[in-house]
Amino acid sequence: MEITYKNILIRNAEKADAAKLCQWWNDGKIMAILGFPNGLGKSVAEIEDKIENYTDEKGRLLLIEYQGKSIGEMFYDNLGNQVAEIHIKICEAIYRNKGLGRIFLSLLTKELFNQGYQKIILDVNPQNTRAQHVYELLGFKKLRINYNSWVDQLGCRQSSVDYELVENDFRDYAV
Repeated sequence: MEITYKNILIRNAEKADAAKLCQWWNDGKIMAILGFPNGLGKSVAEIEDKIENYTDEKGRLLLIEYQGKSIGEMFYDNLGNQVAEIHIKICEAIYRNKGLGRIFLSLLTKELFNQGYQKIILDVNPQNTRAQHVYELLGFKKLRINYNSWVDQLGCRQSSVDYELVENDFRDYAV
């Protein structure tokens, strides 16, 4: 997948991106809101293997480039029955809270609907109200809150919020 829009490029991650992804994934400050305050502890080789195993049919790990700089990542998984699950992380903090997330998500969402997906789902930590606001701006509907549904690296119970989006509800911010 390759999506270009103004000064944005969203593209399939490549083995050459593994070192940057490793830096982000092992940074507890970046990963804390996802429940991994100690980072993921992944090696470059493990990430390279992960990248190689993605396909257009199964899903893709995507790199977000803004003004020629890698600033974050997204991925989608094909869950079957024309349903995709997505996630996004703007890893470089100086690019957060600038309205870019809704544009990045709009671009990916539009592409997935164009590929024939009928529904897009995601989950988010309920403490991440900034992300929830963006999802709801795009038309995602909150389905449920899963209270104390998993335990993070520090042994703390965590909850998640499930969202879904169908094409008729989609509001595109990349127009």
